[in-house]
Amino acid sequence: MTTATTPARRWPISSAVLMLANVAPVIGVLADHWTVFAVVLLYWCENVVVGAFNVLRMLSARPQDALTWAGKAFLIPFFCVHYGMFTFVHGIFVMGLFGGGFGKGNMSLSPHVLLEAIRQTGLGWAVAALVASHGFSFFHNYLAGGEYRRVGLQQLMGQPYGRVVVLHLAILGGGFLVMALHSAVPALVLLIVLKTAIDLGAHLAERRKLGTAPDQALLATTSSS
Repeated sequence: MTTATTPARRWPISSAVLMLANVAPVIGVLADHWTVFAVVLLYWCENVVVGAFNVLRMLSARPQDALTWAGKAFLIPFFCVHYGMFTFVHGIFVMGLFGGGFGKGNMSLSPHVLLEAIRQTGLGWAVAALVASHGFSFFHNYLAGGEYRRVGLQQLMGQPYGRVVVLHLAILGGGFLVMALHSAVPALVLLIVLKTAIDLGAHLAERRKLGTAPDQALLATTSSS
């Protein structure tokens, strides 16, 4: 008689890369004494990275489908404008509320202002880590894993918004809580852990939906009586 054991859950390797990349702000808080502004700015920069890779996903989607290419001509520019405006307005609030811009009457978010803020807060290496994480997922899951053959343009259009809204409601709320409690290090670490958990959950849900990370992987198990 043969019996099967309970299958074990399996996470894609990209989830480990994601968690490693999210260690960067923990190091920044503990070793470099990052402020709330630095952490929130880093996660806003990740929005830009997510949008850029989503454009690459849209460009790569279903290359064998001629109708999809026709849709790309309209949807990709539309996404760039719409998501760009969404991200820009969010960035204004990040710079104003946490960077002191509102108090100084400075509402600009030019490339120069952004790069200077990244330089002053020492975020360059952490932004690079997040780019590497999203880049690994793009090449490993989306291209090599064949997700680009299964996903539709409409799905890709809306995909970044849900993630960004959920994450940044948590991040902005957590940022205000940190400022109110005046207990930066423990609260910031908790905020980073919360963000990482939400991010990981969204990443795994996306992999399951696109078929590259099944909930369960069957193990070869046999037993005899």
